[in-house]
Amino acid sequence: MNTIKETLEYIVKSIVPETENLIVNEVEENNTHILEIDAPSEVVGKIIGKEGKIIKSIRSILSLSYPTTRFIVKIKE
Repeated sequence: MNTIKETLEYIVKSIVPETENLIVNEVEENNTHILEIDAPSEVVGKIIGKEGKIIKSIRSILSLSYPTTRFIVKIKE
């Protein structure tokens, strides 16, 4: 896992068993990586978790793994 996108894909695909419809897109704007998770609506709840705890944890892991990289994680249904 050399990039933030690969790391995010690995984490999300570990959480969600149905990975064939899961896509992570990356766009870089103004030195900020915009990471968009494109997943079916029945899987989005597993990624977000209760009160957003899982997605917050994912963001924390990415922040610790890539401290100098600015990023935004979005979830698209």
